[in-house]
Amino acid sequence: MRLFIRWSLGLALVALGTFAVLKVFQPQLGLRLLQAVADRNVGRNVIPTLQDGLHVALCGTGSPFPDPTRAGPCTAVIAGDRLFIVDAGEGSARNLGTMGIPAAKIEAMLLTHFHSDHIDGLGPFLLQRWGVGTFQTPTPIYGPTGVEKVVDGFRAAYVLDFGYRVAHHSEKIMPPGGSGGKGMPFALPAAGQGDEVVVLENQGLKITAFRVNHSPIDPAVGYRFDYKGRSVAISGDTKQSPVLAKSAKSVDILVHEALQPKLVHLLENAFAARNQNNVAQVMRDIVNYHTTPEEAAAQASLAGAKELVLNHIVPPLPLSYAYPAFLGDAAKYFDKPITIGEDGMLFSLPAGGTDIRRSKLN
Repeated sequence: MRLFIRWSLGLALVALGTFAVLKVFQPQLGLRLLQAVADRNVGRNVIPTLQDGLHVALCGTGSPFPDPTRAGPCTAVIAGDRLFIVDAGEGSARNLGTMGIPAAKIEAMLLTHFHSDHIDGLGPFLLQRWGVGTFQTPTPIYGPTGVEKVVDGFRAAYVLDFGYRVAHHSEKIMPPGGSGGKGMPFALPAAGQGDEVVVLENQGLKITAFRVNHSPIDPAVGYRFDYKGRSVAISGDTKQSPVLAKSAKSVDILVHEALQPKLVHLLENAFAARNQNNVAQVMRDIVNYHTTPEEAAAQASLAGAKELVLNHIVPPLPLSYAYPAFLGDAAKYFDKPITIGEDGMLFSLPAGGTDIRRSKLN
């Protein structure tokens, strides 16, 4: 017993001594820690380390719901050494930075539609690309008809800030011509005359926009990227749609939105029980213009996709333990891999190959 007491006292003294040392040297240790973090992250760029091919990085897999683990909708597509951003949900620009994908490398952005949760993070992307990349021209932002209104609106909102940046840092560091974005609208074919339009095609890369059904939101599109024998389609927000399955035919990865009605109904009932009937009605409404995990799985099967990655997760999932409840019976409709997207995930499709490599960037 005496030996045990001595050992306990000794351990307590060691712990107290260690705590005292850490407390005394906390400023110095903190500086060293921050120096190590800076050395690791400042200027970090994973793009040159990636094998030639298509790479899909999830910089935002959430929705308008508050979610501490998921930013708003955003998917980065890297084709060779070219970087494109599809949608710009709140918080996704920060994620891109922590993933080691510099905003300064963005060649262009593409918007699927103009719901707030898909555009409310646009400002930080434009600022970071301009401030770090010292571009002389605005960021090209592709989207269906109306994108120019969105882009012009953000420019108007940021015009004072742009002026402050130039005044503070100089025109050399922040060239005035590079601020903001430039809307690059495209028109889908008229009804009955097709559902696709090629947005960009050069250097072995083809980006195709295709019509989706997010009624009453119109226009709304998804995008398909083809590069060196590999392909990925991104649904945007949509109900189940035969056009999507056709446009995503034989893709390596289908990134598709998903909403689980059973879980949304739990929220609806919770709001109704607290007499928040307007929000309860919103919960009822959102079910009718999104896709369930089971429907997304059926779409992937119909398209002949090799893997289904779910994003725009509704409702938020606080723990991975809830993933099976979210997926429901999706596996009955698609017998290949189904992944519930998480911020920071990276899917790599080497050029000319067939394999899909998965990793995390943050």
